[in-house]
Amino acid sequence: MIEELIIRTLCDTLPAAPADGHFLYGQTPDNEASVFAAAHQLLAREQPGRILFLDTDPMSGYGGFRNWREKLLDQGIPDDSLVPVPPVPRDTGILHTLIEAQSVVALARERRFKSLVVTAAPFQQPRAFMTAVTVALQQYPALRIYSCPGQAMPWQEEVVHSQGTVSGTRAALIAGEVERIRLYQAKGDLASVPDVLQYLNRRDKGLL
Repeated sequence: MIEELIIRTLCDTLPAAPADGHFLYGQTPDNEASVFAAAHQLLAREQPGRILFLDTDPMSGYGGFRNWREKLLDQGIPDDSLVPVPPVPRDTGILHTLIEAQSVVALARERRFKSLVVTAAPFQQPRAFMTAVTVALQQYPALRIYSCPGQAMPWQEEVVHSQGTVSGTRAALIAGEVERIRLYQAKGDLASVPDVLQYLNRRDKGLL
C-alpha cells in the first residue's frame, strides 16, 4: 500500500478550480530551488494565486520568510502573492515537517480555505504530504489537500537536508525519508497509509 501512496503523492491530480493556497515546506538552500520552481509552475497555470511559507527568521536550515520573499520577488513572483504563515507555536525555536503542517493547517482553518496544495522537494514529498493530511484529519478534516512535488534536481548531487543536519545525495536521502515515515507512524505522529489513502479516495470522490 505504501507504493500506491508514494506514486499517488508524486503524481497527484490538481483540482480544476484554483486552490486557495500553495504551501512551500521549508528547504535548505541546496533544495529551495525545487519548491520555487513548483511555485512558478502553478502560478503560470493560475493554480493557485497565493504562495504560503513560514513566517520565521532563518532556522533549522530554512532561510526564513524575508530571505525567501526577496528571492521569489527577484524571480518575478508578485509580492501580493506571497503569504506569511505564522508558526505554531509562535515562539518556536525549531522547524520540522510537523510544525510546518500544523502551522499551515491552522492558517487554512482560520481563513476558511477549502483546498490547499503542498510542495516539498521530491524525496521529501510523500512524508510532507502525509504529515499535512495527518494534521488536517485531526484539526480540519474538510480541507482538501493536494500534492505537487517540487522540481526534480540532480539525484547524485551531495546536499544538506533535514534541519540542516543531514547530508548525502538526493537519491540517498530517500531511504531516510521512508524510515521517518515508519518511525513517526510508530510514535503516532503520522497517520497510517490506509488512512491517508482513504482520505485521498474521499477527496477525489467529493466526499470531504
